Amino acid sequence: MTEITNTRLDDATFDAERREVLQTWSTGPDVDFDAGLRLQEALPEAKRFPLALSRADAENRTLLQPRAGVALLREHIALLNGLAPYCDVLPTTIDAYTRHNRYAEAQEGIDRSRAAGTSLLNGFPAVNHGVDGCRRLVEAVEKPVQVRHGTPDARLLAEITLCAGFSSYEGGGISYNIPYAKRVPLERSIRHWQYCDRLVGRYEEAGIRINREPFGPLTGTLVPPFVSHVVAILEGLLALEQGVRCLTLGYGQAGNLVQDVAALRSLRKLAHHYFLNAGYGDYQLTTVFHQWMGGFPEDEAQATAVICLGALVAKQARATKIIVKTPHEASGVPTMEANQAGLKATRQMVNMIADQNRVDGPEINAEVEIIEAEVHAVMRQILKLGRGDIARGAVEAFRVGVMDIPFAPAAANLGKLTPVRDNHGAIRIYDAGNVPLPRDVLAWHRDKIAERARAEGREASFNMVVDDVRAISASKLVGRPAA
Repeated sequence: MTEITNTRLDDATFDAERREVLQTWSTGPDVDFDAGLRLQEALPEAKRFPLALSRADAENRTLLQPRAGVALLREHIALLNGLAPYCDVLPTTIDAYTRHNRYAEAQEGIDRSRAAGTSLLNGFPAVNHGVDGCRRLVEAVEKPVQVRHGTPDARLLAEITLCAGFSSYEGGGISYNIPYAKRVPLERSIRHWQYCDRLVGRYEEAGIRINREPFGPLTGTLVPPFVSHVVAILEGLLALEQGVRCLTLGYGQAGNLVQDVAALRSLRKLAHHYFLNAGYGDYQLTTVFHQWMGGFPEDEAQATAVICLGALVAKQARATKIIVKTPHEASGVPTMEANQAGLKATRQMVNMIADQNRVDGPEINAEVEIIEAEVHAVMRQILKLGRGDIARGAVEAFRVGVMDIPFAPAAANLGKLTPVRDNHGAIRIYDAGNVPLPRDVLAWHRDKIAERARAEGREASFNMVVDDVRAISASKLVGRPAA
């Protein structure tokens, strides 16, 4: 593969690639861009995802969105219609076979699900259902629908779902590679996602706004805010270059209220800084807060408490949208009833604090300053490595460890950065690896970790990291040693 660059794909390159993409599976040739435009133009306002986001942002409301997807079209429609009264926008979570472009196996899953009378896939195989099936889904629900998946190569999935009337598309070349894939070259996934973003850009140029949402939580396990912020900013810049104009940047709940509020507030400010400095001015920016993405307590009451804490933080941080979890997270794919329970608990918390003053104070301001210093330090080095090109810089940054995502499976990720919680549960840096954080920032992290070590009467060590990963399942945030 030739060296990746952050350059808009020209029409000839895109069109040639598009002809190949649409031949990847039997449903691809049914994609008709002009027909997709007409369908998108005909969508009522109630089904337009970007409009729902912009109105919520303007009115300081927080939208709720579950995660949901099953194998068969009729059952998936019934699932979404069962969730619709409890949420504001709808998902379509894609199955694992489709995420890995294994469409023949997805079809076998559909066939076996029909024979069994129940879904034997962990999501909706949109590529196999094709434009017609996806269009019938969009027509059958009354709220906007987003594609949520985890696919390094999501080109055919994007073509089919956008042509069918989905008005929001999640993912990115970094966030849907490093946390999800083992041996997919980062250059390849970034390039494939440039195609997805250029497709969205073409809709935009024809007057159709499509929302794009990079995946914020990454591995969902002890991810320092600056790490997910840098990925979100990089993927936002890559998308803007291809013509995307409606972006929702996300952050996954880390557990400490002060740090989480500071993180989401800083994300919007930092994104505007880098987008505007890169010369992009005409865009719509919103935020999404993902409730706890790590291990969940098995007890439903305890799991509901985790959900409610996420709702509290998201509202205090003024997130535009919350991705809502369920009390059954510890036991596998949740039922519709479990999804409804998570949504109802979240709605109750959001409503209770909607009119209250938001949390402010010096601790939040201090966290914002630390996150900003970290993001700026890493972004400066990425731009230097890429000689001003953020696509090239991102690939090189992961290669040498300037960017490093904790606990990620990808071979493209160095895996030296090690996080740990401090005495109050905020995520700190135990080992920065090759990430170029400022000396004063690293000293601040060391002091915070030492404070915890003194409180627990033990040396700071990797054992703390292991304890923290396991803690929430045992109804704690910080992995304290047994008394």
